[in-house]
Amino acid sequence: MKNLKGYIFDLDGTVYLGKQLIEGADTIINSLLDEGKKVLFLTNKTIESRHRYVEKLNGFNIKVSLENILNPTLTLIDYLRGQHPDATLYVIGEQPVKDELALAGFREGMTPAEVDVVVLSWDRNFHYDHLNFAYQSIKMGAMMIATNPDRTCPVEVGDVPDCAGMIGAVEAVVGRKIDVQIGKPSILTINAALKILDLKPEECVMIGDRLETDIRMGIEAGMKTALVLTGITTEEDLRGTVWTPDYVLPSIKGLLPEKMT
Repeated sequence: MKNLKGYIFDLDGTVYLGKQLIEGADTIINSLLDEGKKVLFLTNKTIESRHRYVEKLNGFNIKVSLENILNPTLTLIDYLRGQHPDATLYVIGEQPVKDELALAGFREGMTPAEVDVVVLSWDRNFHYDHLNFAYQSIKMGAMMIATNPDRTCPVEVGDVPDCAGMIGAVEAVVGRKIDVQIGKPSILTINAALKILDLKPEECVMIGDRLETDIRMGIEAGMKTALVLTGITTEEDLRGTVWTPDYVLPSIKGLLPEKMT
């Protein structure tokens, strides 16, 4: 693994849990940067802005900047600019994703008839009015785009429901699946990450705590993969999985050269 040029890290459950840095994460990441490795943090989480991630990582003494962060909102903006540049949106999501979309020039519709795209993101204040507005918009022809498929998000005391709850509610009432999924393991995210790193898949490793997103994405992209057991996935989950990582590590500390084989 030490011969690879690009290291793509998940954040929650891999580098930290909530406000708690996972032991050794700062040392590992700063060492890679000092060696001239390209490092990208790839999160499916949309309830914090990219600027906030930089502040958080810097607060953990991890020396990164905005260009080291890729979140689903950035990939979504690129997708919309390419495929639906004039789309009017209805966003189920928290303020950071709404703010980033507004800064990118996208307008949010005031009535279902105005909406071209319903964006489904993690929203801890999701309620019936959101569901009904989305339903009415989709009935009138709006497409559905989800920022990420995560069922849960790891936190310091376990895990909490994530974007899959919002997706499931809308899919259930409209009677069909979403049209586009932006975040890991989508090809849209793979392509965005490789474009930022300016590397080939075989030159990179994907490090994360989820088999169905992090490891699946890395495998499908042709990258090396390393699963850490500090987040959602347990050793028991590895039995019978179709997404078998190249490495299984107790934590990010396992990336130390003397621990790798």
